[in-house]
Amino acid sequence: MLNLTKGDKLDLIKNDGSQLSNFCVGLNWGAIVRTGMFGFGSNKEGVDLDASTALFASNNQVVDVIYFGKLISSDGAVKHSGDDLIGDTDGEDGLDNEIITVNLNLLNPGVDKIVFMLNSYKGQDFATIPFANIRLYEGTPDRVQSVFAKFDIAKDPKFAGNVSMVMGKLYKRNNQWKFETIGEPTRDTRLQDTISTVMQRFL
Repeated sequence: MLNLTKGDKLDLIKNDGSQLSNFCVGLNWGAIVRTGMFGFGSNKEGVDLDASTALFASNNQVVDVIYFGKLISSDGAVKHSGDDLIGDTDGEDGLDNEIITVNLNLLNPGVDKIVFMLNSYKGQDFATIPFANIRLYEGTPDRVQSVFAKFDIAKDPKFAGNVSMVMGKLYKRNNQWKFETIGEPTRDTRLQDTISTVMQRFL
């Protein structure tokens, strides 16, 4: 397994030399712990993060958007596991809260970029979320066959004031698919605004 950092680029080539074409992008995050008055006691606040993905054509126009309101792309290549409203309330359990499944063999041939985004539905500040990470693995939402790469989104002061993030993108070059980690927070409060930011800065 590769531990990715911001800006890393990854060839989707398996150990046997074949291209990884059917895989999952899983997202895991934790609940916020609030300390009580005068430092006594604490309570946990569920975090509603929404993973989504936008499919782009070579002219950088949006072909499709997959999120909790549309769980399957029109070509059937990208599927969303559904909305998780609270995250891990008992500490990191190593399981994904939301999963986006990608089958490149079914993908509309006009699509050459797939961007993964994260939005805080309730506007909960990323700087207050104790942990969040994404991982790319071969398998299904119910069975992890082999983790290909992982990208930790650490708690960082630079995330303060931000409630959206561009996590990474798949892109096609010389007929081969690659993955690039982005990990850039944005101040967008709506998914459509995050998509506009992607079109302006990350394609």
